[in-house]
Amino acid sequence: MADLIAEGTDTKNRWRRTLPEDQPLVLGRTQAAWAVPWDDRISRRHVELRWRHGTLKVQRLATARNPVFVRGQELDEFELQAGECFVIGQTTFTVVNDEVNVSLEVPQPIEEQTFTSQHLEHIRFRNAEQRLEALARMPEVISGAGSDSELFVRLANLLLAGIRRAEAVAIVAIDHREDQSSPIRILHWDRRLAIGGAFEPSQRLILEALRRQHSVLHVWGGSTAAAGGPTMTWNESYDWAFCTPIVSEETSAWAIYVTGRFSSELLSTPPATPSDPSDLREELKFTELVAVFVASLRQVRALQQRQASLSPFFAPQVLEAFAYEDPEVVFRPRETEVTVLFCDLRGFSAESERHAHRLLELLERVSDALGVMTHDILQNDGVVGDFHGDAAMGFWGWPLPQPDKVERACRAALGVRAVLAAAAQQPSHALSNFRMGIGIATGTAVAGKIGTIDQVKVTVFGPVVNLASRLEGMTKILRTPILMDSATAQIARQQLSPDEGRFRRLAVVRPFGLDTPVEVTELLPPESDYPLLTNEHLALYEQALDAFKEGRWSEANELLHGVPAGDRAKDFLTVFIAQHDRMPPANWDGVVPLDRKS
Repeated sequence: MADLIAEGTDTKNRWRRTLPEDQPLVLGRTQAAWAVPWDDRISRRHVELRWRHGTLKVQRLATARNPVFVRGQELDEFELQAGECFVIGQTTFTVVNDEVNVSLEVPQPIEEQTFTSQHLEHIRFRNAEQRLEALARMPEVISGAGSDSELFVRLANLLLAGIRRAEAVAIVAIDHREDQSSPIRILHWDRRLAIGGAFEPSQRLILEALRRQHSVLHVWGGSTAAAGGPTMTWNESYDWAFCTPIVSEETSAWAIYVTGRFSSELLSTPPATPSDPSDLREELKFTELVAVFVASLRQVRALQQRQASLSPFFAPQVLEAFAYEDPEVVFRPRETEVTVLFCDLRGFSAESERHAHRLLELLERVSDALGVMTHDILQNDGVVGDFHGDAAMGFWGWPLPQPDKVERACRAALGVRAVLAAAAQQPSHALSNFRMGIGIATGTAVAGKIGTIDQVKVTVFGPVVNLASRLEGMTKILRTPILMDSATAQIARQQLSPDEGRFRRLAVVRPFGLDTPVEVTELLPPESDYPLLTNEHLALYEQALDAFKEGRWSEANELLHGVPAGDRAKDFLTVFIAQHDRMPPANWDGVVPLDRKS
């Protein structure tokens, strides 16, 4: 596998990236992973690259301002082999095809030292300004990397720039795959010289550092020994190497491997003073700080990603609970009092038939409608518990107690109704042909992470969920957008002002397949937003309902005719009365049996 190395005039301006086989790439000043941002003589899109069968084909693009030089000649199209290079502006690009393998053949070191972070705290940097400048780039290195592979490239560049005596660096990890000959995997590596001798990191050193979870240094030799005479050197390029683990939950198996040569001294004994040029403790301390930065920022990134993955389902208030507690504890199923809201999208089947040849367009519209539902659930600090086709379920009261959970659910329901009602007035609106039905119920349920080994989701379970679903289905029968049970209605009347929402007892029904009657109440917008039904109309209807329940059907029918004809909900009682010839059946108990679920 071949790499391309880019090197600018400054040591920090460089990178090494793997060339994929037979894949076109564009190199330029702003081309993502193949960007060369430090050289203003390189255009945004300068050359196209393609590595194929051991040859790199390079073609200058029409958008390129400046020429490309190969072996001193200006060329617009050429091919390179491993070891050859081309130049654009002040940057040299070298093709290399050397491999790195973790080796067990590395000789035993003449010295091994282990350094804890507490020990390295007391080491002072001689060139502190340079070190701090490199460390100051760490947030940019982490945040600017869109993937782990890009992070490794940036990290290797920073280490080579910050450790002057380093000849090569590698980011390594434990490889748990059974088909691997070595337990160590090279995630990325780079060296100061584009072309050099063999680089074979010591497996013994890496495993020892990861086992101890501290930095470990191995010394094989130097140019001369303090006592006189030559000493063994591991190979022509490297006298020493150290490995520093990156310790965190997100990087538990990662480590940084650094190797290089001594200029003239040998670290065969501890240096007399911290200023001894043979002392590698400064390099170790710098690498340790880099490892701490990487571990910490990776942990932050993991938390951010976790928050982002949860944000479609949890309101900010709920997410805040995760910041202070173990998610496993927060998610653990427990019994609690909740308010559940089921919201179903109506008109989907008819729209499916009309748009059978444009299903993707229909999917976008349905997604927009579901987005309205989830937005209002989250906006009112609820949890999006589940999706059922074109329906959504939300609930309140978990993971944090919410004394105003009923009020929040009502506001969410009214918010969804308002958006779809406004869309219905605009024929060109994407949601104009959709309606919705909402059921709200309050009661005890089990909430948390529920499911099987194969599939787990955060949701709520219990009879109150079934009741909310039944109420949503009843909205089709009673022809009203929002229904709730009596327990919810009783609390809602206390928590919601008339300027926010109004209530109307519609009927006492026996749901299909159930024995227990349910009094259903409609939630409506305030009179100013829905003038079709005034407060007097609602009071008139409830008088009619009381007469209906008590068997005074003629009186009930007369009162119902005082409610505007545009109110479709009153048809439920008027039709039932007409079907029974305005006479209550024998043994009338005020309950209307339903012959279907919806």
